[in-house]
Amino acid sequence: MATIDQQFVEYIVKTLVNNPEKVAVERKIDEKGVLLSLTVDPSDVGRVIGKRGVTAQAIRVLLRALGTKQDARYNLKIVNTDEEGNEIKSEKPVEKETEEVDEAEEVEEVEDDEREDEDEEQTSELAEKTRAELADLDDLDI
Repeated sequence: MATIDQQFVEYIVKTLVNNPEKVAVERKIDEKGVLLSLTVDPSDVGRVIGKRGVTAQAIRVLLRALGTKQDARYNLKIVNTDEEGNEIKSEKPVEKETEEVDEAEEVEEVEDDEREDEDEEQTSELAEKTRAELADLDDLDI
């Protein structure tokens, strides 16, 4: 028999996906709380996660609210499976991803510095122009 938390997640996810019959929620309890593992059809994983993880985050927020009411801590794991139902593990090493992010951040920092320099030049040009216009106005006899 499915618990209220499993039914809750199933209900939400089944309304989002194209293959609601392939939605499954497993429940495990450990020292960190209740872990709900969500499995959907591989073609529906993107729908459940959403752009930039927004949909998955919204489901987690709703689970947190349910956890407050039930005095439990819920965690949601979205299991990525292949066509046969086997879990797909990430093959990229974490260190490599970190290096790529560091390089990207360095490039962004250099670009930001260049933009700031351009902005400062434009601001100083505008300030000089405004001062000149004000000086011209001071010369007027009104």
